[in-house]
Amino acid sequence: MVERLAPDGLWELFQRVVPKVPTRPQGGGRRRYGDREVLAAIIFVATTGCTWAQVPPVFGPSGATAHRRFMEWSQARVWAKLHRLVLDELGPRGELDWSRCAIDSVNMRALKGDLTGPNPVDRGKKGSKIHLITERTGLPISIGISGANLHDSQALEPLVRGIPPIRSRRGPRRRRPAKLHGDKGYDYDHPRRWLRQRGIRHRIARKGIESSKRLGRHRWTIERTMSWLAGCRRLHRRYERKAVHFLAFTSIACTLICYRRLTK
Repeated sequence: MVERLAPDGLWELFQRVVPKVPTRPQGGGRRRYGDREVLAAIIFVATTGCTWAQVPPVFGPSGATAHRRFMEWSQARVWAKLHRLVLDELGPRGELDWSRCAIDSVNMRALKGDLTGPNPVDRGKKGSKIHLITERTGLPISIGISGANLHDSQALEPLVRGIPPIRSRRGPRRRRPAKLHGDKGYDYDHPRRWLRQRGIRHRIARKGIESSKRLGRHRWTIERTMSWLAGCRRLHRRYERKAVHFLAFTSIACTLICYRRLTK
């Protein structure tokens, strides 16, 4: 099961971003479980949605050990680095199409924690929102989270700024889409003006003028990516008190989506 959840290719990439384990000069101490077994246990929790206490003993480390290591790696931004590393592997292969990117968000109910807010589409119940930018084929290249009451238009600028410099097939690293598609939630002057200043063309549906369905032939890919995120059952409802841990599970889900493309 460890090899299935953490295959050789993913494990090789993970070794490049995981922090080195500090050694004890005096020796001794308890034996530390291998990082690969812990990684597989964390992916198991992310994909099945189980609690840390339900991690089966087949992995070796207990759920408490996996949870502790998950928090350490989240603070070290290991998951964001791993996602970027997988994107860097896809770029030189020509798997990333920057010609038409799309932006969208999805709400989910949150039980507790920071970066939550009343969800306007769920009778004001507390919730969080995942924001995504995907390239033309639907691979996520930028991720963000917020309270459910944050307007989509306010997330556009930090999300575009958050696109990391990614290797391309030829030339320098790239972090700017040629064109960005959005629905009517982004139909305001300031997002359009901000995109034009950075040389990014936009195609945003206009309220009261055109139907959102006209963007369907270009935006369906990000809708499909949202359904792929649902394959990470830990994201069906937010249980994490700290936003950094919820963002970590989102990064893990996006990394697995991109890694599947890498292994095709």
